[in-house]
Amino acid sequence: MTQTADKLIIGGREFTSRLMVGTGKYASFEQTARALEMSGAEIITVAVRRVNLDRSKESLLDYIDLKKYTLLPNTAGCYTADDAVRTCRLAREAGMSDFVKLEVLGDEKTLFPDNEELLKAAKILVAEGFTVLPYCSDDVIVCKKLEDIGCAAVMPLGAPIGSGLGIRNPYNIRIILENVSVPVIVDAGVGSASDAAIAMELGCAGVLMNTAIAGAQDPIAMAEAMKLAVIAGRLSFKAGRIPRKLYANASSPLDGLIV
Repeated sequence: MTQTADKLIIGGREFTSRLMVGTGKYASFEQTARALEMSGAEIITVAVRRVNLDRSKESLLDYIDLKKYTLLPNTAGCYTADDAVRTCRLAREAGMSDFVKLEVLGDEKTLFPDNEELLKAAKILVAEGFTVLPYCSDDVIVCKKLEDIGCAAVMPLGAPIGSGLGIRNPYNIRIILENVSVPVIVDAGVGSASDAAIAMELGCAGVLMNTAIAGAQDPIAMAEAMKLAVIAGRLSFKAGRIPRKLYANASSPLDGLIV
């Protein structure tokens, strides 16, 4: 199996890379561009409320090849369905995309999603023709409701945004994977390459991260590490791991030995 042949399909669009990368928290726009290049990502998220849409002034968009990347405008900083819907409409009107990452936060300290407002916003946006990728809690019921509404994927958190704690409840992620048919993309909480690999080995379709790369001591090197981890984790999942056993099982069988 090659990475090129193993396509990620979201809302009818095909992608080769299963790593999605955010564009915030970098030291400069130049560093952002270099990290994106090293990550191999094809989908990049942009906070609509934080990007300068006035192209007469310097903007992150000046440093990004929009022919190379698919923009995924996100509604970071929105705490109500109305704010999130308004932000998505603004992104579409500005020519960014109708392919959106929907965030509706419920608490400033934990940045956990407000699932009630999230479902409300998702229903409106899907009806308006948006391709919606919602950031949500690792709750199978919420994920199933988002799928039923018509979301193109579900993006359960691995841990709180920016925490770097990794996949705190892999069992919830496994339950979600067993019960929804749309792509499951772990969003938030990844801190290291091993965290990304674990998410992929669980069977997730992809991983989205920002702080894990931008906040690293060497963001460029970490971007490459995350690219390789996602590829390795996907290959490991597809290959099928050996069963776990309590006792040893000799690598070199004793059968057939000449005594």
